[in-house]
Amino acid sequence: MKLTAIALKNAKPKDKIYRLFDGGGLYLEITPAGGTYWRYKYRFNGKEKRMAFGVYPDISLQDAREKRRLAKKTLDEGFDPSEQKKLEKIERKANYENNFENIAREWHKQKLHTWNPTHADNIMKRFEVNIFPYIGQRPIKEIKPAELLQAVKILETKGNRDLAHRVMQQCAQIFRYAIATSRAENDITLSLKGALQPAATEHMAYLTEAELPAFLQKLERYEDFGGSILTKLAFKLLVLTFLRSSEIRGKFDKKTKAIFPARWSEIDFEKAQWRVPAERMKMKEQHIVPLARQAIEILRQIQEITGGHYDNYILPSQHNPRQVMSENTFLRVIDVLGYKGNATAHGFRSTASTILNERGYRADVIERQLAHCERNQIRAAYNHAEYLPERTAMMQDWADYIDFARQGGKVIQGKFAIK
Repeated sequence: MKLTAIALKNAKPKDKIYRLFDGGGLYLEITPAGGTYWRYKYRFNGKEKRMAFGVYPDISLQDAREKRRLAKKTLDEGFDPSEQKKLEKIERKANYENNFENIAREWHKQKLHTWNPTHADNIMKRFEVNIFPYIGQRPIKEIKPAELLQAVKILETKGNRDLAHRVMQQCAQIFRYAIATSRAENDITLSLKGALQPAATEHMAYLTEAELPAFLQKLERYEDFGGSILTKLAFKLLVLTFLRSSEIRGKFDKKTKAIFPARWSEIDFEKAQWRVPAERMKMKEQHIVPLARQAIEILRQIQEITGGHYDNYILPSQHNPRQVMSENTFLRVIDVLGYKGNATAHGFRSTASTILNERGYRADVIERQLAHCERNQIRAAYNHAEYLPERTAMMQDWADYIDFARQGGKVIQGKFAIK
């Protein structure tokens, strides 16, 4: 006889455990302590087995019968419902552990050594504010493209189109990391290409080869515009070395309040090399700059001017020798010479890269000298002087080219052959 709601309500504890059967293997077990537990008895591979369905009245009679139906269906399909239940529990646990937020934090930790601390903090804050509240707790393999798009679109509607694209790109890296670690099967960002409005990309303004000679000629007369010779020499050194502004002057870390100035101890005049320490480089590894004879001459001139200043800074501030030359100094050069909006200090790296590529220099050599991108970690670990002979020759050719361009000399195609 099947159980009824009244029979269950009237079931009271006795001196011993007893059972009320509903049929089909389902029964309620009542203990002397008053516990009421749903059980399911079945046979699998000839063995009698039992599984728990929960506590009455939390699990109603109707709920218990539905659980029995599903367990019977599993049996009919040839599987042990108890084992299936264990597997489902394991999968639920794995899904929680492999949610988007956990994997994103794991990916972030893996990448920390390639970023500076401020950049790393910014990336995590973007996710904590813009992504985790929406899909952070979702198993990464279950996230649908529309879910991710909805979260990123919020940034876009606020007018942060560039940030929306950066966040989407970083999400793509996380999905690829999850695939590589066997916790996802698809990079769903691939199906979202074109779903965001175009980013308002701003490139660093730079001079073309045709525009460069006039600028160099004006720079040579910088004192006539009211500028200092030290500033002129610093800018000429920037053009010759391909270094970023903070790498050639020095860097102030806003987070730690520490100064990482360019010092004379980094210059090896005998080897004609500048070894820029890792803390001042964007990619956080020491960078070797071969110095052309023109660069050496400029450094000698700077040394005569600044050699006695505080702590041997190469380019100290002219207002406070305990500080490095300001970034605004280079911006002022461009402004004074009439190139505001048409050139930037950083843009001279692009000018050099464009001209060198057109002159037939190998892209790997150029990129290495620009310290432009993250290199293979294993290769970089034992050889930070990659392509040094080729780079040395290229830097001297570049300096010769700058001389002739400034003087109005004609440079023809083919690695700076000069007429």
